[in-house]
Amino acid sequence: MIELTRRYRFSASHRLHTPVLTEAENREVYGKCNHPYGHGHDYILEVRLRGKPDPQTGVLLPVAKLDQLVRQAVLDDYDHKFLNEEVATFRTTPPTTENLAADIYRRLRQQWPFGENPSFSGVRIFETRRNVVELQ
Repeated sequence: MIELTRRYRFSASHRLHTPVLTEAENREVYGKCNHPYGHGHDYILEVRLRGKPDPQTGVLLPVAKLDQLVRQAVLDDYDHKFLNEEVATFRTTPPTTENLAADIYRRLRQQWPFGENPSFSGVRIFETRRNVVELQ
């Protein structure tokens, strides 16, 4: 069994804020990420798949096929967007890195066209060098 990880980059802005908390509670939970005008990140997304390479080609999956799926399922909606307003999921859910990972995972799982070989095995998203979330 081989696992392949492919990296993608996208830039997006967000404001971490939830209406279920008071302004003071939002500032306490989210700190400077609660800035009223938002802020941006250059995210790195890793998509992992697992399976047995094709015996004729020696590859798990032509990366162009994976690139097309990730572009259509994630990057077209996320890249250079204000996540709170331009991605439907985050109109009602704070766009934390944890929630981004969950939404990206859900999108890829739902749209995975490759069956069980290779299978989709998870995502890792880097918001900063110090903040990384992984979902398997």
